[in-house]
Amino acid sequence: MSLFIIIQARMTSTRLFGKVMLPLCGKTVLEVMLKRVKAFKPNIIIATTNDGTQKPIVELCKALHVNYYEGDTNDVLSRYYESAVHFGAKSGDTIVRLTSDCPLMDGEIIKKIVDFYNENSFEFVSNCVRRTYPRGMDCETFSFNSLKMAFLNATTPFEKEHVTPYIRAHNHLGSVEDSEDFSKYRLTLDEDADYKAIKELYNLFNNQVDFNYNELKKMLTNHSEIYEINKHIEQKKR
Repeated sequence: MSLFIIIQARMTSTRLFGKVMLPLCGKTVLEVMLKRVKAFKPNIIIATTNDGTQKPIVELCKALHVNYYEGDTNDVLSRYYESAVHFGAKSGDTIVRLTSDCPLMDGEIIKKIVDFYNENSFEFVSNCVRRTYPRGMDCETFSFNSLKMAFLNATTPFEKEHVTPYIRAHNHLGSVEDSEDFSKYRLTLDEDADYKAIKELYNLFNNQVDFNYNELKKMLTNHSEIYEINKHIEQKKR
């Protein structure tokens, strides 16, 4: 059985255009995220768009020797399925869904969720079923068979845009939770205030990217001003 970590990435975000290519720590947001999850590099596919705006993302993938696939801009579910099929996913394989606007994602969190998935019989496992992790640490794991079923049967624009609603609606869900609740924090990148908060947080780490989640929690606890920067931003409904 193989593991495929598919990270959706586009340039056409309506609230913060080109956000995954914004500068961060002397790199780009997407590059920082990839460094944060570098242990999984052989498993990663960047699922980007085919609308003509994706060239910077594709060029970065080529430069970093990261697999990528160009698919439908709005039907992200089809983009995921086609990405998986293109790189050889088959029955019995495992899919991890990440989004590219999460430059603080931690590879150890991915491992924890994948391990839980492998050790149990849930068809879908995530750390946002019952949220204890900050937004920006979201990780969803499910089977290729479930992804195929969703691709073949999902009908609504909502299901196709958000990839996993059909899977979540038709399966028992496994929840991975932390011992501490940091769910009030926004560490995802949707608006200018998010970008400011993430940059300030990285500044506290001297623009290094190799800290772990426990170190991140300690930093957030010791610097309440980070929370204040973007606490007013409302997450899109999913």
